[in-house]
Amino acid sequence: MTTTGSRWRLKGEYFESCNCEILCPCIVRGTNIEPTEGHCDVALAFHIEEGDLDGVALAGLNFIACNFTPGPMAAGGWTSAMYIDERADTAQREALEKILSGDMGGPAERWRAMTTDFRGVHFVPIDFRVEGKVHSVTVPGVMDFSVEPIQIPGRDDAMLLSNTGHGVNRDLYLARGVRAEYNDQGMIWDNTGKNGHYAAFEWNWP
Repeated sequence: MTTTGSRWRLKGEYFESCNCEILCPCIVRGTNIEPTEGHCDVALAFHIEEGDLDGVALAGLNFIACNFTPGPMAAGGWTSAMYIDERADTAQREALEKILSGDMGGPAERWRAMTTDFRGVHFVPIDFRVEGKVHSVTVPGVMDFSVEPIQIPGRDDAMLLSNTGHGVNRDLYLARGVRAEYNDQGMIWDNTGKNGHYAAFEWNWP
């Protein structure tokens, strides 16, 4: 149930890495297309450039969602864990927990509705970096992810997918995992060489 009476917004940079071959079929909304390997191992990392919940400033913080889906993403049954920047103070932690719980509306509401095994929110050191077009995130002892753009042949521009069914942004740059290792909460992945995306994101509620 969505909490009423509160307003929040988040704006910044995001990237993801999953175990599908390039190109991931799950961005086609409203279908039951199987992931490449029949299941999905995906991490979505976010850096907040601007944002707040009821006046609690959230700029400069990071968060990550790690999900396993046993079949098509739209079919549900997800196993999920959330990670929030340990630099957040008490008020910021509470604000991000509320947003990521799904109780405040927005994309997290849809994601949590499809989650049947939630393995908690964890406060950890998150190093999120954008160097040129390469996006990376590390959490010591938990994950090390980096994606690079897939460029248009003969040009310096990255390939762009437009009007997709993705929950973060309808327009996504196409990328490849350079490093993509995760080991935590009973989930172990190595998506190196597999599908990735990156984009700006901007969420507002209501």
